[in-house]
Amino acid sequence: MHEPPPHSQQQTLTLPPASGHYAPRRALWDTLWDNKAVRIGAVFLLLALCGLIILALVREQTGTKGFLVGLGLAVLPVPLLIAAFRWMDRVEPKPWKSLIFAFAWGACAATLVAILANGYATKWLLTTVAGAQREDAAGWGATFVAPVVEESAKAAAILLLYLFRRRDFNGIVDGVVVAGITATGFAFTENILYLGNAFANDQSFGYEGLRSTTAATFFVRVLMSPFAHPLFTSMTGLGFGLAATLPSRRRALRWLIPIVALLTAMLLHGLWNGSATLPGAGFLAVYALFMVPVFALLTWLTIWSRQNELRTIQTHLPAYQTAGWLTPPEPHALSSMRARGIARDLARRTGGPAASRVVAEYISYATSLAFLRHRALRGTPDPAFGAREAELLHHLWQRRDVAQPALAGAVAGVAQPFGAPGAPIPAHPWGAPPVPGAVQGWGAPTAPAPTASPSPAWGQTPGQHR
Repeated sequence: MHEPPPHSQQQTLTLPPASGHYAPRRALWDTLWDNKAVRIGAVFLLLALCGLIILALVREQTGTKGFLVGLGLAVLPVPLLIAAFRWMDRVEPKPWKSLIFAFAWGACAATLVAILANGYATKWLLTTVAGAQREDAAGWGATFVAPVVEESAKAAAILLLYLFRRRDFNGIVDGVVVAGITATGFAFTENILYLGNAFANDQSFGYEGLRSTTAATFFVRVLMSPFAHPLFTSMTGLGFGLAATLPSRRRALRWLIPIVALLTAMLLHGLWNGSATLPGAGFLAVYALFMVPVFALLTWLTIWSRQNELRTIQTHLPAYQTAGWLTPPEPHALSSMRARGIARDLARRTGGPAASRVVAEYISYATSLAFLRHRALRGTPDPAFGAREAELLHHLWQRRDVAQPALAGAVAGVAQPFGAPGAPIPAHPWGAPPVPGAVQGWGAPTAPAPTASPSPAWGQTPGQHR
């Protein structure tokens, strides 16, 4: 790869300065929008506004008591669902801000779109269909309109994170987790509405106890099918996760797969809603013979994909160990969830919570490094591969004195060498950080590493030297 010309020889293309009294405003707007914190704040402000509108709409339909009862019952499955998706995402956990955005989008923006669009569609059906068929209008809306509107609204969150947080999408697990968290937020708000309305009806007709509409609604929506919305939207997330694994030259396929996945989510959603109108045990038959097997298949696929992520770490980190950035036990320890936990416990016992946190950060950076290299080798490299690789190596180097002994202790000092073909790694002999500006395998300059003492030998405590 050719070296870039010296700065004095580089040519730049500049635009003429803006004229008129709008120029200062445009410059101020460009400055604000270039600020990442301002962009994030604007997004969450928009979501908060949607949340306030949703709060007002739901409270108007259910009343204050119905809203509070619905809120108290709807929140029960949320921690369990989020914990399940976080467990799936343990190999390379998503940033909390991304998950909060996904949940808030599902709970606020997606539900607002769904309430408005579904209400408009239902009114349109009631005013256009023949009088004898108006009783079926609500069922048609739930079966054919609601799945399209709701799954499209939820898919928007996945699309936004896929476009603007692309490095968080490495495979199936990432898409399923983002989709599941988004759908959990959507189901949370929807359950408040359904449970609140059920409680208001029970108050009007004097129903109470297990024979009440509230109890029946709680059983069906919270106990029997808390995974329904996450299951539907996970189809869309699955599509985006698969698309992220394809090389950039397969552009048409990378967009076609998410579209097909979204249509699959709509189909499942429509089948589920339509089953509620079936006579007798039709609903239970669809639930037992179709929804449960699909859920089991998705769960198995996600767990298999998570194991594949660990194999990816085991495959690509040995190249950095060979170059001297990692000690021999680390690729094996970092590719084992059990060894990771042991390493954090060892650090906590010797250095307290702060040391355990350092080990957790080291594990996170090393995992990101493995996936960064994996994306490059499969044909979907990060546009700033060299800079990102140097940044991650720098973070590892800063934390090595605490993390490496803990990881070595987690595997009892047994090294398992693995080969990892691919691009060359910037060489790093112990105690000799790379020279700033040295060109690494992918043609990008390597950032200077901290000039700290050499990494300790296996099993040494921080501060000891060989």
